[in-house]
Amino acid sequence: MDIKQLKFLTALDEARHFGRAASLCHITQPTLSMRLRSLEQELGLSLVNRGQRFEGFTPEGERILAWARTLLAAHDGLQAEASACRGQLVGTLRLGVVPLCGFDPMRLISIFTAKYPHLRFQLFALSSEQILERLSSNQLELGLSYLTTLDRTHFTSLELAETRMGLLYDDRYFTFETTELGWEALVRLPLGLLSSGMHFRQSIDHGFRSRGLAVSPLLETDAVHILLQSVLAGLFCAVIPLNSGLESHHQHLRLVTIEDAQTLAPLGLILRRTAPRSALGEACFAEVQALLGMSQIP
Repeated sequence: MDIKQLKFLTALDEARHFGRAASLCHITQPTLSMRLRSLEQELGLSLVNRGQRFEGFTPEGERILAWARTLLAAHDGLQAEASACRGQLVGTLRLGVVPLCGFDPMRLISIFTAKYPHLRFQLFALSSEQILERLSSNQLELGLSYLTTLDRTHFTSLELAETRMGLLYDDRYFTFETTELGWEALVRLPLGLLSSGMHFRQSIDHGFRSRGLAVSPLLETDAVHILLQSVLAGLFCAVIPLNSGLESHHQHLRLVTIEDAQTLAPLGLILRRTAPRSALGEACFAEVQALLGMSQIP
């Protein structure tokens, strides 16, 4: 068994397709299949359900996959620790971010690159639940998510911001004569919102319900770029965080504050508490922690 076989196994889990997994690993599909079969023979277990195409992992495969992620995280941590001992920090930091995040993740990337110029980054748009799940399985180093009912025995966090809300609109199609809108005004507007069940949407629904109002959005989506496209087409207005930076994407986009509107929980940077955890994640988390202590997050 070698580390590459474990990488091939986790790549298959990520891609859910033999060809795409091989492409991720920069090898041919026959090579991927051969190396996975070799791993199965060595372990004496069938790990993958095979048919005309990838059909998922066997129960034994799911258990081995969890160990593979842990071993790969430990391997990456070892490499990062060795680099840190040499006065460097290198590797790829995987950051999970909730959609319509009220704290621009590029601010974090700027902080990390200024301190560790050799880092690379992978950003994933995920739900709060997915972020915690991937942190637990060492598929992420850090998460940028809401701190609702966070299990403090397994995760540590830094509160970054209270997420306030505003209405995003295109000034070619809508005009507002005020700098702040009440919730009653929103009910009369064509709205595009994140899908029901997402944390930011739950906070919006709570804002309406707590005032005895009901909202019927004309568009619901889990994709932020679709919200942007619909606003720029003049079809809808969208409720978004005030500090998301989305209004800067086009000269005609405007953002007006919604009165007394914020998410149900603050936003924070989350790190897995239990070992093994990434040296990259620990170092970047500590950097943000130090800046928060000095109130210097740009």
